[in-house]
Amino acid sequence: MRIRKGFKIQSVGGENIILLQGTYGVDTTKIVSFNDTSLLLWNIYEDKEFTAEDIAASLVEEFGIERELATKDAIDWIDVLVQNRLIEQQ
Repeated sequence: MRIRKGFKIQSVGGENIILLQGTYGVDTTKIVSFNDTSLLLWNIYEDKEFTAEDIAASLVEEFGIERELATKDAIDWIDVLVQNRLIEQQ
């Protein structure tokens, strides 16, 4: 899987966000907010193919957490991106 092209994180009022625009004529604009860990992962994997295992390995390396927790957190992070159509799955 890979992060879709064309989305950029912006810092607004101290928050890291992505604005998701709705379809023309329909006001379905959403804001996805990123904490520091989400921002770190986005920056690492923005232009790379990755798996949940890759994300978990980055979390273990960066924060020294247990692999089981890192895997759960990686899956949760990916799920949020998938729900907001920020990931392409091949």
